[in-house]
Amino acid sequence: MLSITCKAAIKSVLYLASHVAGTQRFGMVEVAAAIDENEHTVGKLLQKLVKANIIHSAKGPNGGFYITDVQLAQPIIRIVHAIDGEELFTACGLGLSQCSHLHPCPIHNDYKKVRDGFEQLCRQKTIADLCKPVTDGAAFLVS
Repeated sequence: MLSITCKAAIKSVLYLASHVAGTQRFGMVEVAAAIDENEHTVGKLLQKLVKANIIHSAKGPNGGFYITDVQLAQPIIRIVHAIDGEELFTACGLGLSQCSHLHPCPIHNDYKKVRDGFEQLCRQKTIADLCKPVTDGAAFLVS
């Protein structure tokens, strides 16, 4: 359902969120290495996330990417919308352009339930909610 880039974006934000207590800022190379993703991809998506005000960046010798306490309260859906767009939650499961309840694809009704449930999860869970198990050591960002 989520693109590879969106998954990397969520992992990047959670990595930054797991270090919010400190004043440290992280470069794209460090974030990419920490989540085992391509540096070029991570660099581009971090810029998109800054533009969407999901995270912050600072320039200079002490610069880098970081997240504030206020940003921790954002729902995950903000990341999904910034990277994959809002149509993710309305698109057909088989990729048909004309899929609807009036003109359904073969999996429309089942896929709609899963898609709507996932959208609800993304609206309800905040960055802080997903970060807590990571900082507690109960969940991981890399395999």
